[in-house]
Amino acid sequence: MSKVFEFTGDGDFCPGGSLYPNPKETSLFLSLGRHVDLYFPTCKRSRISAPFVFSGDQLKQKKKASIDVLPDECLFEIFRRLPTGQERSACACVSKRWLMLLSNIRGDELSCNKTTLPLKREDNPGENEEISGDEPPAIKDDGYLTRVLEGKKATDVRLAAIAVGTSSHGGLGKLSIRGNNSIRGVTDLGLRTVARGCPSLKVLSIWNVSSVGDEGLIEIANGCRQLEKLELRHCNAVSDKALISLAKNCLQAIGQNCPNLKSISINNCPHVGDQGIASLLSNTSCVLTKVKLQALHVTDLSLAVIGHYGKAVTDLILANLQNVSERGFWVMGSGHGLQKLRSFAVTSCQGMTDMGLEALGKGCPNLKQLCVHNCAFLSDRGLDSFAKAALSLERLQLEECHRITQYGLFTVLANCGDKLKSLTLVHCLGMKDLNMGSPMLSSCKSLRSLSVRHCPGFGDVSLVMLAKLCPNLQHVDLSGLQAVTDASFIPLLENCDGGLVKINVSGCSNLTDKAISAVAEMHGWTLEVLNLEGCRKVGNTSLVAIAENCPLLNDLDVSLCAVTDFGVAALARADQLNLQILSLSGCTEISEKCLPALRKLGQLLVGLNLQHCSGISKKSVDLLVEQLWRCDILH
Repeated sequence: MSKVFEFTGDGDFCPGGSLYPNPKETSLFLSLGRHVDLYFPTCKRSRISAPFVFSGDQLKQKKKASIDVLPDECLFEIFRRLPTGQERSACACVSKRWLMLLSNIRGDELSCNKTTLPLKREDNPGENEEISGDEPPAIKDDGYLTRVLEGKKATDVRLAAIAVGTSSHGGLGKLSIRGNNSIRGVTDLGLRTVARGCPSLKVLSIWNVSSVGDEGLIEIANGCRQLEKLELRHCNAVSDKALISLAKNCLQAIGQNCPNLKSISINNCPHVGDQGIASLLSNTSCVLTKVKLQALHVTDLSLAVIGHYGKAVTDLILANLQNVSERGFWVMGSGHGLQKLRSFAVTSCQGMTDMGLEALGKGCPNLKQLCVHNCAFLSDRGLDSFAKAALSLERLQLEECHRITQYGLFTVLANCGDKLKSLTLVHCLGMKDLNMGSPMLSSCKSLRSLSVRHCPGFGDVSLVMLAKLCPNLQHVDLSGLQAVTDASFIPLLENCDGGLVKINVSGCSNLTDKAISAVAEMHGWTLEVLNLEGCRKVGNTSLVAIAENCPLLNDLDVSLCAVTDFGVAALARADQLNLQILSLSGCTEISEKCLPALRKLGQLLVGLNLQHCSGISKKSVDLLVEQLWRCDILH
């Protein structure tokens, strides 16, 4: 007690020093009320985020690790001297700073290929034995790796990690970026790391990334001289400037011993115009073989450049080019530069008219495939002129071309009968049954595939005429033709001498068991795929005929048909049937009595569709799933 009364304030109250050696904790002494005799502060560790440490009465500065004190220039020199890619990858895992530094080192800046000096043993000074400084053999940067970034995973940091990590495992060959991270999305900085760390990149695809602009693609053009395919979709910040740089650095690559850009696809990039497209195609060393332009603000000038300079183009797709007129397509076809064009597809271009299609037929002598979709001004006249000029045509697809009629269809068959292999008509409202008598047309013996889908006016008259002209069909698709009946379908079967392999009559609600039984009897020995979905007049009789006559059938769809348990049992009893896929979706008349038959069929099945089969309980389906573990069952 004497020490208490003798205390004057100059010395420490406690002999061991201050009660709170950390000055920050003096704030724990709060104002106490008069009724409180004693206060005990809570034992909570104070958090200090500042680069200082408080110890006693002294304020000491927190020391940084020596490696963090080094500037970026020193770290750069250290990293570029690391002997192997594995060591660089390990260093990239230390911190984001190290990762970004490593990702900015180009391949030609690495000095790991220098000869290593021999090391001498120090444990025995008397011996001058050398330790081998040999390094593991370097992995060739062939660029066979593929990486895909989608949604939230698409960030600059991940791109940097890919650039560093793939360099020691064969190199990055294909990179796809789908979508963007809303907070830390891919920017030009991320593409720069790819350009510097992945010189072997051959395929780059960027979708829906608004933060990538010209600077990033310019870096790709400068660093990835092996780039062969570029796909840009919904990249709002990309303009002609980036395409001009690509033309300069990727297309002028012959003199620089680099491969060339061969395929480019640009979709809905509003700042790309005629200047960028012209720069890509007008280059003297241009070797572009595949070009796709969709929803761009280009004019007739771009099509004129394609028609004059596209001498290497083999595949061309033009879609939603609203500023291109009839003159643009005519100039493109009349330029005589598309001599190697083999496939051409045009969608929703109002400039595609009869005059433009005729010019394409004359200017593209090697054209083998034509697809025209939603071109309202194309009529029979243009199709007739094109068919007479395009003597090499093998595949023709017309979709939503409502001015094309039965006359245009038979004109194509008459003029392209020697080489035409596939004919497709989809939702062409101009197709209507016209009694043209018996036109004196030569048969189209080369045609192997006929597809007429969802053309409501196409009926028995048109199908009978086609049956007479196409004796060697193998694939027939008449889905959605409610006007087709047994009266025209059976003659089609009778005229197909070679044997049908695939038949799709889904939605042909007027076909009956008579027609399907004829299919099984006439073509069962070649039939592999049969789709009867929605043929409500088809029932068990057809299944019995299929079970007896179709040994090669592996895919059968009888969804929404009038089949019952008896028909399923007939399929199960067939000894020679080798079904792999069976669809019974919406067959409400089948019940749990067919489960034994399904178990037997399931020994060979890999796919079974039991959706909307109300007669089979969920418990029974679950049990079937357990028993048929090899079969993928939809329910």
